Amino acid sequence: MLNHCFLCRNEDLKEMLESSKESLKLEAMKRIVGLIAKGKNASELFPAVVKNVASKNIEDPNQLIRASALRVLSSIRVPIIVPIMMLSIKEASTDLSPYVRKTAAHAIQKLYSLDPDQKEHLIEVIEKLLKDKSTLVAGSVVMAFEEVCPDRIDLIHKNYRKLCNLLVDVEEWGQVVIIHMLTRYARTQFVSPWREDAVFDENSEKAFYDSEEERRVEQSKPYIMDPDHRLLLRNTKPLLQSRNTAVVMAVSQLYWHLAPTHELSIITKSLVRLLRSHREVQYIVLQNIATMSIQRKGMFEPFMKSFYVRSTDATHIKTLKLEILTNLANEANISTILREFQTYVKSQDKAFAAATIQAIGRCATNISEVTDTCLNGLVLLLSNRDETVVAESVVVIKKLLQTQPSQHSDIIKHMAKLFDNITVSMARASILWLMGEYCEHVPKIAPDVLRKMAKTFTSEEDIVKLQTVNLAAKLYLTNSKQTKLLTQYILNLGKYDQSYDIRDRTRFIRQLIVPNEKSGALSKYARRILMAPKPAPVLQSAFKDRDRFQLGTLSHSLNSQANGYLELSDWPAVAPDQSVRIVEVVEPAGAPVFGKSKPGKSDEKFYSDSEEEEEEEEEGSSSEDSSSSSSEANLRFVLTSFCVHVESESESESEENSDDSNKSSSSQSDSEKKKKTLKNKKLQQQKPDSKDRCSLLCLYVFLVCQFDTISWDVRVSLQASSPVFVPETSRELLHRMTGKGLSAQYRFTRQPCIYGNSMVSLQLTLSNSSDQALENIHISEKSSTGQNIHRFNAIERLEPQASVTVSMGVDFNDSTQAANFQLCTKEDEFSVSIQPAVGELLLPITMSEADFTKEQSKLVGMNESSATITMTPENVSSQSVNRKVVSVANLGVIPSSQENIHR
Repeated sequence: MLNHCFLCRNEDLKEMLESSKESLKLEAMKRIVGLIAKGKNASELFPAVVKNVASKNIEDPNQLIRASALRVLSSIRVPIIVPIMMLSIKEASTDLSPYVRKTAAHAIQKLYSLDPDQKEHLIEVIEKLLKDKSTLVAGSVVMAFEEVCPDRIDLIHKNYRKLCNLLVDVEEWGQVVIIHMLTRYARTQFVSPWREDAVFDENSEKAFYDSEEERRVEQSKPYIMDPDHRLLLRNTKPLLQSRNTAVVMAVSQLYWHLAPTHELSIITKSLVRLLRSHREVQYIVLQNIATMSIQRKGMFEPFMKSFYVRSTDATHIKTLKLEILTNLANEANISTILREFQTYVKSQDKAFAAATIQAIGRCATNISEVTDTCLNGLVLLLSNRDETVVAESVVVIKKLLQTQPSQHSDIIKHMAKLFDNITVSMARASILWLMGEYCEHVPKIAPDVLRKMAKTFTSEEDIVKLQTVNLAAKLYLTNSKQTKLLTQYILNLGKYDQSYDIRDRTRFIRQLIVPNEKSGALSKYARRILMAPKPAPVLQSAFKDRDRFQLGTLSHSLNSQANGYLELSDWPAVAPDQSVRIVEVVEPAGAPVFGKSKPGKSDEKFYSDSEEEEEEEEEGSSSEDSSSSSSEANLRFVLTSFCVHVESESESESEENSDDSNKSSSSQSDSEKKKKTLKNKKLQQQKPDSKDRCSLLCLYVFLVCQFDTISWDVRVSLQASSPVFVPETSRELLHRMTGKGLSAQYRFTRQPCIYGNSMVSLQLTLSNSSDQALENIHISEKSSTGQNIHRFNAIERLEPQASVTVSMGVDFNDSTQAANFQLCTKEDEFSVSIQPAVGELLLPITMSEADFTKEQSKLVGMNESSATITMTPENVSSQSVNRKVVSVANLGVIPSSQENIHR
């Protein structure tokens, strides 16, 4: 029956994967991943499914299906498919979709855990993905780096500044991973900023451009913070305002380990703010604050009231707050803290009350001015009805009396009087230890206490019996007249005790203090052994040694090195060469460089040979990976060049007739051909949907030329011109039947978007065709495809049969991928999609014909596309061609001196 279910499931998943519906494919792959997570062996249960995923869906046009297919492959823990996984990861790492590249980074860790021998190949993929400029990929690839090769710091050098600058825009959990990695990196590349002669300049950029001679001179000067060190601190500071507590904690630990001492105060308010979160968050934050407060009391002293214990706090939260208050105690605030402790001692939480008494003992030890006050208060607690409070008080008093016992013999006498009423074994043992240790200060009381213990010896706990034997031995040495018989009686009782510890201790003490023939030379030194002065115990915080672990880590929380923990290295004595982080700016092929004299190129060079194209493309691809740290202006330049040769339809017909009469002839002149040649750096072409040959879509004007983040000379000033043509037609976004009365239309305004330079401006018309008012119309914050969407302000109320027009901006990431989002009302959510045409992603630029021709001649090594179109005579004129072109693409018309060439 079980195998039958597996076979049915196998067939169902196979049908879903082979379906033409993308939603069924995605659901099938989600189920496969879920079954694998439950321990199912995919190679046995789903052989056909695995084959389908590996062969078809990994190359599906839909980015979500490609990513899901890779996720399925990487989830299969079968070594035989390792080569397939490796090839899939390499292919996905170069995918155009950042979402697929992100999934590839996730798959790297899974493949490494399945086959560690693939490490070198995976490092190559990681090195490539580290150069990725997408914020969607950054966090995932750094996580893969930390998992596979955390010691390869050299891979970070060239990407350090890019990661620092992208940090603010990376998703939150990616920020946490990157910050922890950069913390480790900084401890290996920069010198310590905690020197006394340190000089800090927030805006120091000089070291970026220092010559070698200047650097040698600088080494003899006082410490100046490295600009890259400052860059990291400056770019992480805004993340202290993050809503994610893990991000705030990560930035706090970075500042703690990397920032100068005088800058640590900026993390205090952010950490205190986190104390309003859930108790799980409070626990971790308080642990880190407890470690910080030991070394930097002044950081949290102004916020001392934030650590006062509340009645609703859990015991472990109360204990941590108590620890912090104890660390913050000094001569100025000790009176306030002790008054707070007096309240805590009365708590019904016994464990917390006991911890408070220990905290009082620590305060008394650390601050000599209040030692007597604390001792008197603890003595008063000995009369408390709660045995736990009394027992803990005795233990703490015992530790305090070791510092100056001769001055507190009265306290020892008082404790002896309360001995009969104390039942907690640790407290009774502590009193007996005090009596034996300072028996010379209470010569009359100690023998009487020993007499009482002789009566109840057999019924006491082992720890009390051991201290009773010790007390008897010490009194035998100091007051043998009164205690000799008592000591022999107790030693005889211990000789036959059930516990072997008691029996062994009794035999040892008898041979040590009672001389006989068998006794060796050790008995001569019995008094020096038993009555030797003991050093006073040091009461210190349990968090004192936790600073050896990086804050915010599991190892710090457990106070034990966890598996996978990466230690922070010590600061280097001399900073390594900072030039390793400088990225050389390689000018991309075809990038216009103004202000430099270059020999002009003829128009014939525009049609480059295949060899020149390959060389230029290689240069262009290498330059895309480089990032610039210079102060030149970075512009996004959109350039579209056309060479259109158009002739009349009559000539076209004659040409067609000649073709029919002699199909083998290939000697037609260029003037008899009607063709349109489109050239650009990056070609994006769509096929026309209209059947009308005279339709403008037959022009195949679907191209985008975009130089992404090219450095231009600061003197260049390219200004976007106003659109030549603005279409008035609107497209349906939401039908009134689907939207339950709410309908939406959208159109592209072709105006520069006020919400961002990379956004496309859209105008939405929302209409209410129902008989009831619609409330709170807005766009959900969720976007399934990851585009950046500037949402319009929520419409509080839209009356029946009313309409409203709003504007919004969408960053399509320079692709024709649809932007999917949720259009919501107070009660419903509707999934909608905006599919941009290529022509709507462009922006017209003002330029003269000479400049256009000059820049066109530099576009060598580019893809070229040629097409032949048929046009009626009335559409051959330049005005007609320009009008048709600008109607489908937001382009500017460049004045042309040639009638048959349109630019």
